[in-house]
Amino acid sequence: MKKDKFWKNKNVLITGVAGFVGSNLAKNLSYNGANIIGLTKSKKIDSLLFFENIDKKINLIFGDITDKELLKTIFNKFNIEICFHLAAQAEVGIANKYPYTTWESNIRGTYTLFEVIRQNKKIIKAVVVASSDKAYGNYPISLLPYKENYKLKPEFPYDTSKACADMIAFSYSTKLFKIPVIITRFSNIYGPGQLNFSTLITDAIRSCILNKKFNMRSNGLAIRDFVYIDDIIDLYKILSKNLYSNPKKFSGQIFNAGTNLKHKVKDIIKKIFTYGKKIKEYKKLEKTMHKNKTTGEIPAQFMDYKKLNLYFGWKPKYSFEKTLPKLFKWYKSFLKR
Repeated sequence: MKKDKFWKNKNVLITGVAGFVGSNLAKNLSYNGANIIGLTKSKKIDSLLFFENIDKKINLIFGDITDKELLKTIFNKFNIEICFHLAAQAEVGIANKYPYTTWESNIRGTYTLFEVIRQNKKIIKAVVVASSDKAYGNYPISLLPYKENYKLKPEFPYDTSKACADMIAFSYSTKLFKIPVIITRFSNIYGPGQLNFSTLITDAIRSCILNKKFNMRSNGLAIRDFVYIDDIIDLYKILSKNLYSNPKKFSGQIFNAGTNLKHKVKDIIKKIFTYGKKIKEYKKLEKTMHKNKTTGEIPAQFMDYKKLNLYFGWKPKYSFEKTLPKLFKWYKSFLKR
């Protein structure tokens, strides 16, 4: 893979660096010569960052995103030029159980970070904020895919936390503070290196590989869009580089990203079980899944990428079906080790 000279010696902060996306982003940018400063709350054993020794190639700092003094130290010591704000409590189920801690991390963490950035805005050239499609809330399927100009209508705790963080980030991009900010709202991201096995795709693949029972938590009728991690890393690089070079044009912009394909959850599981040669197990699962009930979940969500394509010519390169062989190969290797 050819190195991108833009990143050489750039000082880049990634909050939530031990997460799935953060680990993959740190891996890519460190390969391209960036000086990565990564913030994570604790040493997660179940993180790609440590599994592939990416932590040895970056400046890793343990601490909380709400710790203002720690953030000040990071910005003063490392002269941060580009920041990817990925730190968040990202699980819907946990947010429904523990809304307070979710709001502390996702909302307080965001305004704490931006207050520190505001005091260092002479150095910072680009801030990319990871929001979520869930910030839009529940729209009828007839109005989907979500558009960037849709009003945010969150209802549940996680959705509310992301919508609040969005509005805070946007406020700092306005004429009052003039911080160069782009807000991203992406569909469900999947791919190698996702070691949270409570997520749908990883749990189903592990079930197939290890011949273990798959715990179906819903009736499978929810509609979702799934976008591959390599597409997302490519997109983060495009957005941050353009914001860095032309803040007047791009600051305050919101970009959705997905594949514009809607999948029923049960169809995604079926594709995984079919590829894993477990179709009999899927048919047994299908007989009972309609009995499952979920609360605190939006029934239909999917994105298009029209605005991204218009601005940058971006479109996803990977389809779910074509990534399955690579996914199975990676998780087989991981689970053996």
